[in-house]
Amino acid sequence: MIRYLIVGLLVAGWISETVAIESNGHSGYELAAKKWLKDEFTLSTLTSEQQMKEMRWFTSAAAPFRGMTIRVVSERIDTHTYESNVLTRAFSEITGINVVHELTGEDDVVKKIQTQIQTGVNLYDAYINDSDLIGYHYRSGETVVLSDYMVQEGKDVTLPTLDIDDFIGISFTEGPDGRLYQLPDQQFANLYWYRHDWFSRPDLQAKFKQLYGYELGVPRNWSAYEDIAEFFTVHIKEIDGERVWGHMDYAKTDPSLGWRMSDAWLSMAGAGDKGLPNGYPVDEWGIRVIGCQPVGASVKRGGALDGPAAVYAVTKFTEWLDKYAPPEAKNLNFTEAGTWVAKGNIAQQIFWYTGFTTSLTKPGLSVVNDDGTPKWRMAPSPQGAYWEPGMKLGYQDAGSWTLLKNTPAKRRDAAWLYAQFVVSKTVSLKKTLVGLTPIRASDIESSVMTERAPYLGGLVEFYRSKGRNVWTPTGTNVPDYARLSNYWWQFVSLAVEGKKTVEAAMHEMAEAIDDEMKQIAEDSDLLCKPILNEVEPEDVWLKREGAPKAKRDEQPKGQTSSYEEAIRAWQ
Repeated sequence: MIRYLIVGLLVAGWISETVAIESNGHSGYELAAKKWLKDEFTLSTLTSEQQMKEMRWFTSAAAPFRGMTIRVVSERIDTHTYESNVLTRAFSEITGINVVHELTGEDDVVKKIQTQIQTGVNLYDAYINDSDLIGYHYRSGETVVLSDYMVQEGKDVTLPTLDIDDFIGISFTEGPDGRLYQLPDQQFANLYWYRHDWFSRPDLQAKFKQLYGYELGVPRNWSAYEDIAEFFTVHIKEIDGERVWGHMDYAKTDPSLGWRMSDAWLSMAGAGDKGLPNGYPVDEWGIRVIGCQPVGASVKRGGALDGPAAVYAVTKFTEWLDKYAPPEAKNLNFTEAGTWVAKGNIAQQIFWYTGFTTSLTKPGLSVVNDDGTPKWRMAPSPQGAYWEPGMKLGYQDAGSWTLLKNTPAKRRDAAWLYAQFVVSKTVSLKKTLVGLTPIRASDIESSVMTERAPYLGGLVEFYRSKGRNVWTPTGTNVPDYARLSNYWWQFVSLAVEGKKTVEAAMHEMAEAIDDEMKQIAEDSDLLCKPILNEVEPEDVWLKREGAPKAKRDEQPKGQTSSYEEAIRAWQ
């Protein structure tokens, strides 16, 4: 209620200001645009004249919707906080359309979008929903196909300078039919994170080489990651009088535990097939498709969710958590663990979400030098024993604008204007600097980002490389993300808590997901809905080429690279 009151007061203030300006014989909206360009959007890949032209388009296109209040919702990260607190105000003053931009947990965003689809009640006029749901959006018929909308009914409210080809994550939001279902708003990857200052110390380098026979550096495989984790947790133990740990993770029995697994552990281990943005025909979830139809997740139906690579992935997750992470890690969720490395006692994390970069660059932190440069670096995550060139190597979250067909057309059009405003070239570079979740190639390649690069620990180097194409979201093999994602945390937690072996937990999860996909097919009219393969002996599938893959040597000799060599691997 307080939030709505504040929004109301802000709107009232805007109206008074605008009326006052217009009474002087000027365009209040144009003056507002000039004010925002001068005070907030001072950094842009557009010239001032181009920015002003873009803002005039918004003012003009918004005329039929002036005075409306639209409602949108997104997850709670720095980028969306900036949108909610600042960009809604800018948009309202420039267009006359008011916005209530709510922030909540990602799982709640999924529940809200499900509820609107199931009830037909228009809860929100637009959602910033992870592109992980692309498989459902494509199949359900409930989501506006943006590539059609932009040239048909939405033509008059589609920004001429939107420049779809400039979005680096656009392939994440396309269906198997090649059409665009969502528009990226922010994206962040999960990359290897480590204390570059510790790894550079001659005494630690010498001791590591004495113990393990190779150089302390960025691990190229999981064996090296494990050796480094053991080195700091077991052999070093303390640096500058403080207890240190060689590994960090989170494992609270919570939906975010499932994301930890489905986001990256299996893909990094190498459970799926080759192919970008996702493995084909078996993806990183271990789901096999024929064409676009899911046919099984269990090995006995041709999937890889309970295959040797998946068991290896979850086994290492639980083993490293027990042996090398701080005791608190088991009780943390995604949000609580995100900035934990800023405490200064973690040597490395196999993958860390770059969406938390802003939090790790603040002056005064123990992981930041006096000149503002970081003591840490991000680099490519190490490859598991089943990974092969041509496969995705990690996960990239792509929160993306999503419009539903059951939203009234006028409200949908107004919301689409707001969506385009917050990703427009006038706004996007400033938003990138605030949240460090870049979406446009033009921003990444700008001189502004070159100047910021030394302070961001490798973020700019990653996004300027082809590596950004190898870290991808959940793909189209997953027919209904919301219905299937709950299985991950519920079954993996059984292994984490020691209630079941990893093998048993993964076998039961694979069977449960097979059953759920069968149910999805029976009670829905999805396009390309699942048709399960007949059961065959697991050995038959494991002998065939590709995923599921037969058991391999899971403990090859550790290999490391220097930071410079690791970064070149992205080129």
